[in-house]
Amino acid sequence: MSENPSLPLTNAPCLAVDLGTTTIAASIIDGETGKRLALTTALNPQRPYGADVISRVAAAAGSETLRHEMSRLINRQLEDLAAAMLEDIGLAAGALKKVAIAGNPAMEHLLLDLPVDTLAGIPFRPLFSAGKVSDTSVLGWADHAEAYIFPVPGGFVGGDLVAFLYGQGLGQISAAEFPRLFLDLGTNAEIALHVGEKVYVTSAAAGPAFEGGNLSCGMPALAGAITSVSIDHERVVITTLDNASPQGLCGTGALTLIAALLAENVIDASGMLLEPSKISSNLANRIKDVNGVRAFVVYRDASREILLTQEDIRQIQFAKAAIRAGIEMLVARGGMEFSDICELVITGSFGERLGTQMLQVLDIVPPGDCRPAYVLQGPLQGAERYLCNVDGSDTPDTLMGKLTVVPLSGNPRFEANFIKFMDFCSNCYTEKI
Repeated sequence: MSENPSLPLTNAPCLAVDLGTTTIAASIIDGETGKRLALTTALNPQRPYGADVISRVAAAAGSETLRHEMSRLINRQLEDLAAAMLEDIGLAAGALKKVAIAGNPAMEHLLLDLPVDTLAGIPFRPLFSAGKVSDTSVLGWADHAEAYIFPVPGGFVGGDLVAFLYGQGLGQISAAEFPRLFLDLGTNAEIALHVGEKVYVTSAAAGPAFEGGNLSCGMPALAGAITSVSIDHERVVITTLDNASPQGLCGTGALTLIAALLAENVIDASGMLLEPSKISSNLANRIKDVNGVRAFVVYRDASREILLTQEDIRQIQFAKAAIRAGIEMLVARGGMEFSDICELVITGSFGERLGTQMLQVLDIVPPGDCRPAYVLQGPLQGAERYLCNVDGSDTPDTLMGKLTVVPLSGNPRFEANFIKFMDFCSNCYTEKI
C-alpha cells in the first residue's frame, strides 16, 4: 500500500480519491511536495444496490432510507481507506489536512447524501455544478479535514472527467495546438474532445460490462480474474491477475477473448457466436449450449467452468456501441473527422491493457493514425494536482468554463450511430492479434 516506506513523515498529508461506480482508487500525498506516499484500491460498497449508475440512482431515488445507507457506506469506506494508508506510513487517522474527491454525478450526490431524483430522468440535471468545499465531519467522518468535491458539468458528465482533464493541464491551455480525444472508460464512459479553445464533453452509459459486471462469469479486476485471452494454434492462453487460479472474466479478459474469437472466425462481425458446424478449427469443441444459450468454454477445471455466452457478447456490444456513438457525436460537434485527431488519451489500466489496436479491432474507436497516450489513474492524478495547488490558481472551476456538454440522451443521431456501431469492425481483425 505504501509507495515508499522509507519516505519521511509529512506535515501535510492529503487524501485524493477517484470515486468510481465499481472501484475506488485513493492515495495519500504530501500536500507540500506532491509526492505520493500511499496508494490503495477497493470495490465500491454500494454495489449491492446496483452494478451501474442508472440502477443505483433508481434505488436511491426510490428510497430515502437506501440513499442514506449508500451515503453512509461510501463515507465509511473512504474513511477506512484513509486510516489504513495513514497507519501504513506511520501517521494517526486524524492527521489529514485536505481531501479531494472526484466521481461521476451520481457518486458525488450519494457521497453528499443529496437527492438523486433529478439524475433519474431527462434532462438528468445535477443539483450542483461548481466544486464544493466542505468538511469531512459533515460527511460523517470522525475527524475534521477540508474536503473538496470536484465540479459536475452535467447529468452524467462528472467530476471524474473534470479531474482527468485537469490533471492533464487543460485548465492552463488557452487553445489546443492539435485536436485531442480523451477517454475515461469505465461503468460510465466519459469522453472529451479538445479542439481549438473548446473542450466538448459527453458521457455514454456503457454499463458495467467493461468492468466484468453483467457478464455470466464476470468479476472485477481482483486476484484470479482473467485479464487477457489469446489463441495460439487453437490453444486458448489465459492470463490471470496475480497469477492466481482463474475465477472469472474481468472486462479486459472478455474483450481480448472476443477479439481473439473474431480473428479465429468463431464470432462473426455481427457478434454472433457461431455454431460448431460452422467453425473449421478445433475451437468448435469449446462451443456448448447452456439453457438454450450458446457459449464458449474459456476455462474448465474440477471446480468451475468459465464461459463467454452469446448474451455476454451482446452486453459488450451495447457498451462499445454507446462509446463509439458518443465519440462520433463529439467529432461531429467539433466540425471534424476522426482522422483529424492527433492524439488519443486513455485513462486507467483498462485502456492500457487493451491498447489502441484492440480498441480498433473491437470498433470502440475508428481505425486511424492518432498517437495513443495512456494515463494510469487519470482522475486520481487530477485530485492530487488540486491538493498541491496552494495559490488557488488554475482551479477545476476555471476549467469548467471551457467545457461544453453535448447531451446524448434522446438525440436521434446518437441513436442511429448506436445501432450502426453494434457490429464489430469487419476489416480490422483479419490478422490474428
